[in-house]
Amino acid sequence: MQRVTLRQREGWQQTVEAQGLLFHTHEDGRPYWKEGVAYQFAPAQIETLESATAALQALCLQAVEHVLAQRRFREFGIPDFMIPVIEASWEQDEVSLVGRFDLAYEGQGPPKLLEYNADTPTSLLEAAVVQWFWLQDLLPHRDQFNSLHERLVAAWQRAKGFLPIAPVAFLHQDAEEDIQTVAYLRDTADKAGVTSLQMFIEDLGWDEARSLFVDLDGHPISAAFKLYPWEFMVKDAFGQHLAQLPRPCTFLEPPWKMLLSNKAILALLWELNPGHENLLPAYLDGPRELAGSGYAQKPLLGREGANVSLHRPGQPTLSAPLQPAYGAEGYVFQGLAPIPCLDGHYPVLGSWVVDGEPAGMGIRESEEPITGNSSAFVPHFILS
Repeated sequence: MQRVTLRQREGWQQTVEAQGLLFHTHEDGRPYWKEGVAYQFAPAQIETLESATAALQALCLQAVEHVLAQRRFREFGIPDFMIPVIEASWEQDEVSLVGRFDLAYEGQGPPKLLEYNADTPTSLLEAAVVQWFWLQDLLPHRDQFNSLHERLVAAWQRAKGFLPIAPVAFLHQDAEEDIQTVAYLRDTADKAGVTSLQMFIEDLGWDEARSLFVDLDGHPISAAFKLYPWEFMVKDAFGQHLAQLPRPCTFLEPPWKMLLSNKAILALLWELNPGHENLLPAYLDGPRELAGSGYAQKPLLGREGANVSLHRPGQPTLSAPLQPAYGAEGYVFQGLAPIPCLDGHYPVLGSWVVDGEPAGMGIRESEEPITGNSSAFVPHFILS
């Protein structure tokens, strides 16, 4: 695993924009898409990452079964009215379309799980499409850990078996990254023969007389993909309607993913699998023995590194920007991960899962050990 310098493609900004990546540069001029650098891997390293991803996915599914069997919803802050919905979606084996494990990996030894972005993962367009075309332009004789597009189309084909026979509403907030990510996912659904429409999440309403979710024109919405967190949905004005049985709308990601998108899962995974090579020690009641060796403190429902702090022996505490939306639900205390520093950058490997199977990788790098909203996306390739 190395960070290498390559040539920049002429007119690369227009190239990636044509592929849907309109947010390739931050407002302050810093690049989000890193052109001219890449991470290279040996085939054996990719096999290690893929195997670790499959193992972590299996552990997560076992953890969901444990929570359901032992009724441990309180540790996740799950509202009581959502528990029957979670149970029903799990029992019906509703398709989990996509998720992303964030891993720390030095190129040798086992990858370590930092967190599981199981509900609303982004950087999908970059991983599935933009870096693939980058590879074809610069290194067509090389390979890439990337079967995301094909697997997404196949996942939608399987999802058709339980989705209502109606257009799927693709819901998102009014942000460029969300709009383009959802547009790409909608394209994969279209290739699977799924009819759809796209709309802002705030335009989703509730028709009290008919007990239905509706769009602005009053048309029923009975199936939806949402790039909007479950924990926000249950607190919204229509949140209680999510628990109506039979459910008025089938959502992707399914409700059972609420358990995996919550960082309390990190502590439960360690409790159930202490010492597992792909896990870091993690606790909900404090750092315990980690206080001496160092730990990361993470809000259970935080995103993009918000409110994360690193407590390193003999060093000042490193803290990410605070956001009032996160932290009130509690924190998880996790052992420090061996994130390498390559050329002054700290890469976190996002290993994707589609319909439960490893599907590809995208890399975000930062100049600090906390990956945040401004961290850059860097493509990768495999030496052969």
